[in-house]
Amino acid sequence: MTQLEAARAGKITPEMEKVAAKEGVDVRVLMAEVAAGRVVIPANKNHPHLEPCGIGKGLRTKVNANLGTSTAYPDINAELQKLQAALEAGADAVMDLSTGGDINACRRRVVANSPVAVGTVPIYQAAVEAREKRGALVAMTADDLFRVIEEQCEDGVDFITVHCGVTLGVVERLKREGRLADIVSRGGSFITGWMLHHGEENPLYDQFDRLLEIARRYDVTLSLGDGLRPGCLADATDRAQIQELIILGELVDRARKAGVQAMVEGPGHVPLDQIAANILLEKRLCHEAPFYVLGPLVTDVAPGYDHIVAAIGGALAAAAGADFICYVTPAEHLGLPTVQDVREGVIAARIAGHAADLAKGVKGAWEWDREMAQARKALDWQRQVELAIDPVKARAYRRARNEETAEACSMCGDFCAMKLVGEYLGKTAEKC
Repeated sequence: MTQLEAARAGKITPEMEKVAAKEGVDVRVLMAEVAAGRVVIPANKNHPHLEPCGIGKGLRTKVNANLGTSTAYPDINAELQKLQAALEAGADAVMDLSTGGDINACRRRVVANSPVAVGTVPIYQAAVEAREKRGALVAMTADDLFRVIEEQCEDGVDFITVHCGVTLGVVERLKREGRLADIVSRGGSFITGWMLHHGEENPLYDQFDRLLEIARRYDVTLSLGDGLRPGCLADATDRAQIQELIILGELVDRARKAGVQAMVEGPGHVPLDQIAANILLEKRLCHEAPFYVLGPLVTDVAPGYDHIVAAIGGALAAAAGADFICYVTPAEHLGLPTVQDVREGVIAARIAGHAADLAKGVKGAWEWDREMAQARKALDWQRQVELAIDPVKARAYRRARNEETAEACSMCGDFCAMKLVGEYLGKTAEKC
């Protein structure tokens, strides 16, 4: 029985109890949201020691961190270090996007070492293996793809990105209308190349019931991928993107009917003035399925700073109703991220998510900020560090300036506004 099936039957699972406790919400309210498909709890039956999280309506905005080997950097141990960095920075989930070296070994070690939900994009492995064994990515067969999907689900992966909405019809619309950056989704490009080479429909769409059967068996959440997500601002919210989204909405309905949890992935590169509309479209067309966004990135001209670009877009998207933010690191568009890039990407996305939670009134968000304000008023530096979204960096700044025991910071010193006004108003730290 999947989380969705249990919720529909009125059964509260241990995973629901854990999520409700962490979120501070009534477990029966949570169960109703899971039953309606507005919340998903990615929790593969084969993932040991998983601390489940809920993604969706009324819950804290969640953050995902990507990691994984490449052909240029196939070192699994390096990716495990990134996993640890992501966990320490507060990631709610991670995705193993490995395309180089021993892909199976990397995934299995990530699952074994991750207490948070783990996601993958199975077509990456299927395409890589097809090239290695048969000389070309397009030599992949439908059976190859579904074999990899089942293998990854059996290994304990909690959610999988599957580009089911990239159909022949969508690709034809893309070709008719044209785009500046065409297709930037790696999985979307693999599927598109395969369809055009074979002249056949996307097997993930054509054999969607086969996919549902595998996902239901392991209670793997389907993350319906946005293969036509815009890769630059000029391509945002075009016909191909929206046609794919319409198809994904229909597949959400089919997944729910089959008892399979599903969320929907979204753009991508989107200008500020189109973000809220993109969220509204997804929620309407996909019947309020949880929305998982990459950024969105709100400008194309900031390589090296794309974690900031994505945080700006992520805050606006989550405030408008997005539920799950995929981090973007400073290395985006430039190369494979380092451990430090991973840490910075997670923190930036968490800042975006928390800013949105304040706007949405998510339980606990305002209390956190109020505690920080009280600590600042009281010049309680230790408490400020403890409350910081990145305590490590906050503490490092204090230590670097030998200020750990100083009453005020080196910016204001004797002219600290908090201290002076507190004295003039007769409000001491003890009264705050």
